[in-house]
Amino acid sequence: VCEEAKCPNISECWSSGTATIMLMGDVCTRACRFCSVNTGNPKGWLDAEEPDNTARSVQLMQLRYVVLTSVDRDDLADGGAAHYAACVRRVKELNPETAVEVLTPDFQGVLEDVATVVDSGVEVFAQNIETVRRLTHPVRDPRAGYEQTLAVLAHAKAHRPDVLTKTSLMLGLGETEREIRECMDDLRAARVDILTFGQYLQPTANHYPIQRYVSPEEFAQYRQWGLAQGFLEVVSGVFVRSSYRAEQVLQKNNVGLSQPVK
Repeated sequence: VCEEAKCPNISECWSSGTATIMLMGDVCTRACRFCSVNTGNPKGWLDAEEPDNTARSVQLMQLRYVVLTSVDRDDLADGGAAHYAACVRRVKELNPETAVEVLTPDFQGVLEDVATVVDSGVEVFAQNIETVRRLTHPVRDPRAGYEQTLAVLAHAKAHRPDVLTKTSLMLGLGETEREIRECMDDLRAARVDILTFGQYLQPTANHYPIQRYVSPEEFAQYRQWGLAQGFLEVVSGVFVRSSYRAEQVLQKNNVGLSQPVK
């Protein structure tokens, strides 16, 4: 997904032994207005070989840290939770020293499905809140929800307190400083550990219009606010994406690991 998304950080991440892999195909059942991923109905299709292929890719690339993400799969009864868990377990079997972060869908708020993924052996569980409360439904698919994402993150932490929880916000969508601060308060109340801020870049003219470009000074200020509020780490900058510097954050805090990432 690093190449497909044209991520500006690809060289830095790959050189440090980190990469992001997309699971469950490239067709999403949702249509968020910020996202350029294809929308449709995969009709229950899953690649039965994906857990093994993913694990072997991690092994081949000699990754020290891998982020497993996916499209939304509302066509599946469990939103793909069991498949996610199978992929994580197989990655761990073949690569026992590799740390795994999952950036998951919201599983329609079904907390049992969240627990299925959290129990698979991940070090970091992420689900992106994307934007502030007021802009959630102009920006995200109607089936997504601000409170739903908070509930998913809170349950992941309550279910396995040793797992780091993480979320991301895009800036430049029209949010106010006050709304950003309120969102940070909500995330801390849900015991979220790690927060990232990045600049929203409009994929095409048909997507949600960008409202402004946030200055580097503002990004730096948001990081300081977040650290003061108690987040373990806040990664904040124009080109920051969800998994940027993920390994360094985990290594710095060394939380939820049986051994430090080498």
